Amino acid sequence: MPIDTRLTAVAVPGSRPLADYLAGLGGDTQPGPGPIVVPVQGAGSAGIDSCLGAPAAEVIARAEATGNAGDLTSVVIGPGGCPGPFLFLGLGDESPAAMRKAGAAVGRRVAPGRALVTSALHGKPAEAAHAFVVGLLLGSYRFALARDDAAPDDAAPNGTAPDGAAPDDTAPGEVRLLVAAPDEHADVLAAAGTVAGAVALARDLTNMPSGRKTPAWLADEAVAVAAGRGLTARVWDAGELAANGFGGLLAVGSGSARPPRLIELSYRPERWQRHVVLVGKGITFDSGGLSLKPSDGMKLMKTDMAGGAVVIAVMSALARLGIQSRVTGLVAAAENMPSGSALRPGDVITHFGGRTVEVLNTDAEGRLVLADALAYADAVLQPDAVVDIATLTGSVRVALGTQMAAMYASDERMARDLLAAAAVSGDALWRMPLVDDYRDALDSPVADLANIPHGERARAGSIDAALFLREFTGGRPWAHLDIAGAARSTSDDGENSKGATGYGTRLLLAWLAADDRAPLTTGNGAPLAAGDRAPLAAGDRAPTVPAGTPGSPSLA
Repeated sequence: MPIDTRLTAVAVPGSRPLADYLAGLGGDTQPGPGPIVVPVQGAGSAGIDSCLGAPAAEVIARAEATGNAGDLTSVVIGPGGCPGPFLFLGLGDESPAAMRKAGAAVGRRVAPGRALVTSALHGKPAEAAHAFVVGLLLGSYRFALARDDAAPDDAAPNGTAPDGAAPDDTAPGEVRLLVAAPDEHADVLAAAGTVAGAVALARDLTNMPSGRKTPAWLADEAVAVAAGRGLTARVWDAGELAANGFGGLLAVGSGSARPPRLIELSYRPERWQRHVVLVGKGITFDSGGLSLKPSDGMKLMKTDMAGGAVVIAVMSALARLGIQSRVTGLVAAAENMPSGSALRPGDVITHFGGRTVEVLNTDAEGRLVLADALAYADAVLQPDAVVDIATLTGSVRVALGTQMAAMYASDERMARDLLAAAAVSGDALWRMPLVDDYRDALDSPVADLANIPHGERARAGSIDAALFLREFTGGRPWAHLDIAGAARSTSDDGENSKGATGYGTRLLLAWLAADDRAPLTTGNGAPLAAGDRAPLAAGDRAPTVPAGTPGSPSLA
């Protein structure tokens, strides 16, 4: 498991929880060698002066512990007989962002087979507790294919070795969270663990090398996730895609010996009232096709299915979080490779539903597979809202960097709610404009539209891609998340680890949870009855197939 950390809530009432906890240690309850993490904020009244051999405020000053969010400072303790070592942790302003950063710093100090103790959550509000635990678990995330994650059968349950032996470095690390009461934040901590686990799943799928990660492999992983999480799964193979007119997926996958798949996951709780479709780009490797990328441009292209990974991860957490909306996840999975059978610049392809597209650059392939999935969602699934998520354009990374993603939205409520969810979740988001005046740049003389503007037209790369995708949404409430910058991290930074970040998982889960709490109304403003669906917008299309019918970051 990439998150190999166990959390244990330890109830310690009173105003000096850390001192009382340390005073009660002894015998078999002593933690294995691991640090005791003391928040700088409030350390002076924590009652640990005797352990430190000097007043805590004086030790903090000498150690130059700043108190800034995520700052961890080691100290040498006096002969007080207390376990150690001690680390002073900065909580900053104790906002959710600061608590996530602080939690991530603690998570990176968790060691296998050792127990770490902290009072950072004692007396804190639920929002701060959730943020700290999410940050802690994501900070402890590691991805390494060579790692043996199995703990030995005789490992003690608290991370210490049996019979007083040295701690077992193959056992999970443990963090003991001191809380004021046995049930304090129990539901919050469980939800935080579910969210962090979903992000870890997205990271796992995205970090997997493409030699193993074929479209079929990704589909198998999605089916396995569905089996244990209250979902139903359907995988469309190449034959079914061809029979039902998914020309974008087939064209992009035509150059690879490993054929494409459309993954469809369904979550349908009782008494659902709103149906949301999530669509993820699942390009398991992007060479650029015949519009070949340079070598450096391919190095990170195992992560070009990050959007699809996020969709699978979000779907995995819905039941555990008690989401009340019906949610369908679609992952358009293909491998974009050059060969004699590959898609060629100048080809015209026909997407699901009949719209034709002139392909001017095969490295703008992500929008081609998403277009099929969006058209299918509109015509067959008929949702009340659609969100697609994709590592689509390098343009957005130039505009926004690597710490936030771009959002394009056709619906004001969706835009507002997604921005609110971004603020709560920590997945930063910036709304970008859908400039209608740019739409004619996608006109084609031989097809309904082109996948990129013709050479003589001005380009606004990320906007062009969003405008292209909008053509396939049928006028439904829709948002497009371009995560080309935020999906990958070049270093450990806050709750992000080097490699895939799982960006969008927390955002979409927060949005769906908040959407459950929003009042649902019929077209005339009356509340919906239980089990009713929100009405379709005017102009929505009926299904076009019978019921039950089975990037380069700079471009794609």
